[in-house]
Amino acid sequence: MSHRNARLTVHGRQLLVDRVLSGRPVAHVAAEMGISRSTAHKWVRRWRAEGESGLHDRSSRPHATPHRTPAATEARVCRL
Repeated sequence: MSHRNARLTVHGRQLLVDRVLSGRPVAHVAAEMGISRSTAHKWVRRWRAEGESGLHDRSSRPHATPHRTPAATEARVCRL
């Protein structure tokens, strides 16, 4: 599910890709859809790398948390 301020849904992203694949410039398609050129390039790049699944929403959660509190300290705080 897209967040409430998202300009594009999965269907809109597919429409963007289809228009670009038909030979239209990314900048023109982006302007028509009310998004930035860099955002349009991002969705086209994801589609080329991953296919249709690349157009779906992703979590913004980081893959790693390098400065996370050590588990022992976290457990101690929870006990207190």
